Amino acid sequence: MFKNTFFKYVGIGCICLAYAACKTPVLTGRTENKTVPASFNNSQDTVNTAAIKWQAYFTDPNLVALIDTALKNNQELNITLQEIEITKNEVTARKGEYLPFVGVKAGAGVEKVGRYTSQGAGDATTEIKPGKEMPDPLGDFLIGVYANWEIDIWHKLRNAKKAAVARYLSTVEGRNFVITNLIAEIANSYFELLALDNQLEIVKKNIDIQSNALEIVKIQKDAARVTELAVRKFEAEVLNTKSLQYNIQQQIVETENRINFLLGRFPQPIPRNAQSLDNNVMPENLQTGIPSQLLANRPDIRKAELELAAAKLDVQVAKAQFYPSLGISAGVGYNAFSPTYLFHTPESVLYSLAGELMAPLINRNAIKATYSNANAKQIQAVYNYERTIVNAYVEVANQVAKIDNLQKSYELKSKQVDALTQSITISNDLFRNARADYMEVLLTQRDALESKFELIETRMAQMKAKVNIYQALGGGWK
Repeated sequence: MFKNTFFKYVGIGCICLAYAACKTPVLTGRTENKTVPASFNNSQDTVNTAAIKWQAYFTDPNLVALIDTALKNNQELNITLQEIEITKNEVTARKGEYLPFVGVKAGAGVEKVGRYTSQGAGDATTEIKPGKEMPDPLGDFLIGVYANWEIDIWHKLRNAKKAAVARYLSTVEGRNFVITNLIAEIANSYFELLALDNQLEIVKKNIDIQSNALEIVKIQKDAARVTELAVRKFEAEVLNTKSLQYNIQQQIVETENRINFLLGRFPQPIPRNAQSLDNNVMPENLQTGIPSQLLANRPDIRKAELELAAAKLDVQVAKAQFYPSLGISAGVGYNAFSPTYLFHTPESVLYSLAGELMAPLINRNAIKATYSNANAKQIQAVYNYERTIVNAYVEVANQVAKIDNLQKSYELKSKQVDALTQSITISNDLFRNARADYMEVLLTQRDALESKFELIETRMAQMKAKVNIYQALGGGWK
C-alpha cells in the first residue's frame, strides 16, 4: 500500500515538473545583418593599410616616442586594463559554479533538555554501554566533509561561463579600441601643434613685413604724400597681428597640455619638428581594402560582436531557469556526544546522500521578467552591432572622400598663396610710386596672411585625414 502511494506521488511530481518545463514563454529574437557594400571605391584590392603597425605608419620619431609613452602611462587605458582583470575574474567565478562545491566543517556544542520531555525521558533511559547512562548535559562534536553539486542538465551554468568569456574578450577588444583612439588623438594633436608652430612663424614674418611697411608709410607721411590716417591704419594692423601672435601661443600651450594629459603626465614642453608638417611622415598611398575586412580589423565591431554573442547566451541561461534543476548533496564524517567517542568506527560515522529535482511551478513572474529582459538586451545588442558596422563604413567613406578633396583644395590654395605673396611686393612698389593707396597695401597683406593660414590648416587637415582613415580602417592596435 505504502509503495503504491509513494510511486503515485512521484508520478504526480514528475508531471508537474514536465508541465513547468513546457510552459516556457515564446519570445522572438533578432538575427544580426552582417551585409556590407562590396567596395569603397569600386576596387576589390584586399591590400589594407590597417595591417601596418603604428610604429611603421608614423615615421616622425618625436610622435612615435609620444605614442609609446602614452601606451604605458595613459590613465584611461590603464583603467580599461583593470576592467579586463575584472571580467577575467568573472570567468573564473562562472567556471566554478558548475563544479562541485566541497567544504570541511567542524563543530562543538552542548545541549541540556528538560527531564520531563520526550527527548529528556528517552535520554534518561538510554544506556551508551551496559551500566553507563547518557551524559547530562549532552555534548555534540562533529567533523566531516560535505559537497553540493548542481548537475548542469540544460547547460545553464556552462552557457553562463561562455557568456562571461565572451564579455572578457569584448573588454580586450575594448582595450584595443581605446588604443586606436588614443594613438589617433595624440597624432591629431601633434599635427595640430605643428600647424600652430607654422602659423606662429608666419605671423612673426608678417609682423616684420608690416613693420617695414609702417616705416615706409611714416616716410611717405613726412613727405606729405599720405596723411596721418594711413599711419594709424598701418599701426593698427601691426598691433592686430602682434595680438594674433599671443593667441596662437596660448593655443600652443593648451595643445601641449592636452598631449601631456594623454601621456599621463604634468605639463612640459613637447619635442617636435615643425617641418614634419610638410614631410612625408605617413604613407602617401593609402589602401582601404574591402569593407568586409572591417569586421575583422575594427576593435569596436569585434567588441560589439562579442557582446552580441554574450547576449545570446544570456537568453539561453534565462530560458533554462524554467526547466527542472537537479542537485546532489552528500556528506561524510564523525559525530559523537563526547570527543572520546568521536573517531570510533563505525559507531560515530555519519554519511548522507540526497538528490533533489526542482522546477518553478507557480508565480514565475521574476523568471519571466529575467527572460524577457535577456531577449530585449539581445535585440539591443543586434542593433548596436549593425549600427557599429554602418558607422565604420561611413567613417572610412568620409575619410576617403576627404583625402581626395583636401588634396585638390591644397593645390589651389598653394597657387593662391603664391599669387598673394607676389601681390604684396607689387602693392608695396605701386604704393611707393603713388600708383596704389595704402588700403590696397593693407588689404593685400591681410589677404596674404589669411591665405597662408588657410594653407597650413588645409595641410593639417590632410595629415589628420590620414590619421583618421588609419583609425577608421582599424589600424593601430596590432
